[in-house]
Amino acid sequence: GPRSVLLAGMVNCHTHSPMTLLRGLADDLKLMPWLTEHIWPAEGAFVSPEFVRDGTEIAIAEMVKGGTTCFNDMYFFPDEVAKATHAAGMRARIGIICIGFPSAYCGAPDKSMDENIQAYLDKGCSIKDRDFGGYPLLDVTVAPHAPYTCGQAGMATAAALAKKLNVPFHIHLHETCGECTDWEGGTPFMPGHKKRPVATLAELGLIDERLVAVHMTQLTEDEIKLLADKKAHVVHCPESNMKLASGACPVKKLLDAGVNVAIGTDGCASNNDLDMYSEMRSAAFLSKHTAADPEAVPAHKALYMATMGGAKALQLDKHIGSLEAGKQADIQAVSMDELEAMPMYNVISHLVYCTHRSQVTDVWVAGKPLVSAKKLTMMDESALKVKALAWGAKIKLHQDNATAAK
Repeated sequence: GPRSVLLAGMVNCHTHSPMTLLRGLADDLKLMPWLTEHIWPAEGAFVSPEFVRDGTEIAIAEMVKGGTTCFNDMYFFPDEVAKATHAAGMRARIGIICIGFPSAYCGAPDKSMDENIQAYLDKGCSIKDRDFGGYPLLDVTVAPHAPYTCGQAGMATAAALAKKLNVPFHIHLHETCGECTDWEGGTPFMPGHKKRPVATLAELGLIDERLVAVHMTQLTEDEIKLLADKKAHVVHCPESNMKLASGACPVKKLLDAGVNVAIGTDGCASNNDLDMYSEMRSAAFLSKHTAADPEAVPAHKALYMATMGGAKALQLDKHIGSLEAGKQADIQAVSMDELEAMPMYNVISHLVYCTHRSQVTDVWVAGKPLVSAKKLTMMDESALKVKALAWGAKIKLHQDNATAAK
């Protein structure tokens, strides 16, 4: 329309797309009880190729309708994530996930953490070699879950693969204070390392331009300088961090030091949506609040983080992240025709501080229309609703039975 803004599509730089099926399953809990008592048991009961395929389709529909044209995923059955993403015409980096314990996707209970890590990486590489040649808009990252689930040797093995493939190394890092103190001092399940996770990664030579470090709510001045010197990337997930009270990433300090910062929604189970407009606004507001400085992360910086910041972290900035001649046409059109978008003095301020994802009317990925006049062109939304409700009924019944058994 005549009062529309055209801009580059959003890059959701960290998510677990199949977790749309666990949206709202467990809320208002600390990270470790949330994971160990709710999310991991539900995943153990339900994660399958079908769960991942359906959950990913629902996630892509939600993301693309809200102006997101590229996402960076970390989940089990990455082959299914890739199939769904390719069929939908979306762009993504899909993680060759690894974790030190078995899942329905990979690993064995009688194997050591390091043996399981190797099995996950081998399986991910075989999927990449078998499938990804046919997926022009997709590539991989190497995605170890976290230091505490992969161990020191597991992270080093994963990083060696990222170096060999020359792809990003995507990991949850310094998400909570407890993660850092447990790694340093040890727990009944893990010996102490006498240093924080970032220092361990540095010692292993794993902090470089491939590192895509997610969350990073606990950072010292020296760690920030190290990240800047090594050209590492940080993904800020403000809504998940606020919801789980994990802490706040010191975005202003990182930007001031020259670190590239991207924005991610995290998974639906801890957000509970995949809305990059809401996430961008939260990133700006939380950064101002954390820095006690209203000039921290102005609107244009927040918009950059949601687009080019993500593209740079994913090594895609020569192709996407901005509207420039020669780049891919990953574009969104946003209507400013609504009364609540009037008057408009500054377009960028409006996009960051008062635009809602429902104002996105049209979306193109690689020049192909995926949303036209607010309607999905490549996906059947009513069929996706049927799938979402069917999974919800099945999972709720399981949860009710588990609660009754207690």
